[in-house]
Amino acid sequence: MGAGMVELGPGMVEVGAAEAAQTVPPAKRRRVLALKTAAAAAGRRPRRERRPSAIQRLFQACRAVFRGPGTVPAPAEVALLRAMLDRMRPEDVGLSSDMPFFRNRDAPATEGTPAITHTTIYKSEKFSMVLFFLPTNAVIPLHNHPGMTVFNKLLIGSMHAKSYDWADPDDPPNESDASSADGQLRLAQLVVDDVFTAPCDTSVLFPTAGGNMHRFRAVAPSAFLDILGPPYSIEEDRDCTYYTDIPYSEHHMTSNELIGNEQEG
Repeated sequence: MGAGMVELGPGMVEVGAAEAAQTVPPAKRRRVLALKTAAAAAGRRPRRERRPSAIQRLFQACRAVFRGPGTVPAPAEVALLRAMLDRMRPEDVGLSSDMPFFRNRDAPATEGTPAITHTTIYKSEKFSMVLFFLPTNAVIPLHNHPGMTVFNKLLIGSMHAKSYDWADPDDPPNESDASSADGQLRLAQLVVDDVFTAPCDTSVLFPTAGGNMHRFRAVAPSAFLDILGPPYSIEEDRDCTYYTDIPYSEHHMTSNELIGNEQEG
């Protein structure tokens, strides 16, 4: 017999397979289809939820930790963010030490100041996340972070860092004599003066401690992640001020220096 045909007994007629399917009662067809659907679903693997990336988890933690101007994260919150940043790798932000920018370690010195570039990952009124890229010998001048808590994670490269805190945070500069050189000087305490090479621990500075004023010089092509809470804001009186440090060795204060207000950014 032909394909798709069946042999029937006396009094019956021959029908094709498609026609035979149409003779099945509707209720029975529904039961058959339901069984097939359930069987197919039973054999299908459940879809796994995608785990957030390291930078996404860091962002979520920052949203919970930073509460806006006038606040400082609690010690446990600082420890949480520090631990997350300590585990971060260049690949977590799309970088690699094999990129041409970072492999060009022995590039000859160029005339003028090496250009520093940055890219903002996120910024709000409460915190910002920024990546900085420094070629060899590039310098970020000595500057402050008014009212801020800052996490700094060196991802690639090597940098010399020098940082200060005011020797007496409650002693403001002499505004009445600001026009003179001495009126623009203020005693600062040296906190850090060292070279850091990735991978290394995260550094944290606070509004009045931890080296709130710092300067970086790239020993090799470098990239670091800065998290500022809250970020700079001229409108909220958190502008960036640059300084010049002047040794005060004649007073035998080997760990202290005088810092003069140079300009505001």
